[in-house]
Amino acid sequence: MPRTLDPELRRALVARIRYYNEMGIYDFYRQPVSESTISVSVAAAVAEIQSESGEEMSPRNTAVVATQVEEDIFEALAPRPEQRVSDPVKALKIIREDLGDCTRCPLHEQGRKQIVFGVGNPTTDLMFVGEGPGADEDEQGEPFVGRAGQLLNNMIKAMGITREQIYIANIVKCRPPGNRTPEKDEIETCSPFLFRQLETIQPRLICCLGAPAVKTVLGIKEGITKIHGQFYDFAHSKALTTVHPAYVLRNPREEKILREDFEKIREFLNRK
Repeated sequence: MPRTLDPELRRALVARIRYYNEMGIYDFYRQPVSESTISVSVAAAVAEIQSESGEEMSPRNTAVVATQVEEDIFEALAPRPEQRVSDPVKALKIIREDLGDCTRCPLHEQGRKQIVFGVGNPTTDLMFVGEGPGADEDEQGEPFVGRAGQLLNNMIKAMGITREQIYIANIVKCRPPGNRTPEKDEIETCSPFLFRQLETIQPRLICCLGAPAVKTVLGIKEGITKIHGQFYDFAHSKALTTVHPAYVLRNPREEKILREDFEKIREFLNRK
């Protein structure tokens, strides 16, 4: 049965959630805790809020909140704005507007020319998730338009479909300098927008291109060459893991991996 939070802690939590909403973060995940651990965890939360906000909370209020939990506060305070519309085109536009001229992580100060949000059919059965924009993508504002994108286009065409029929996005929207792998804090800051795109589009199949995409979307840390071609459950969709096209460009002999995995994609999409 839900219990009421102390008003001062509730106000602090509301302010914190609104702060995350402004950053584009609307999803919050909580692990179940026993009654015996509530006091410690809530006390720690209170301490963190106090230290970051500069506000103090009386010992009486701290004692009260240490034994009270309101279970629906996150759901009540954090609706995604795109959920108010049924048209996925409009929903994606809302997410893009929410992203804005993003300055949430250091990448905006490290030479990016523009944000590369995503492109394609918002009602597609197939969505590709890559790592991050490269130089060509940063120049044109569209994911996978360089050499790796050309290889991806050829693989898509070999399945009998066109690029316009699918949707493509990355785990980060800005080019990391030198095309390096995005860092943990950059991924954690930017990936909520990717998950909002995934939730809006709800494709039948998500194809994760490369280890960073696999780790971000599925939480799997195993080497991509070991788990490529495997299907996993993800929300309303299935997800397939494969290597990034850039890996094949560096290792041409491994092109067979992409061909085998894309054949699995074709077979999956042909199943009704």
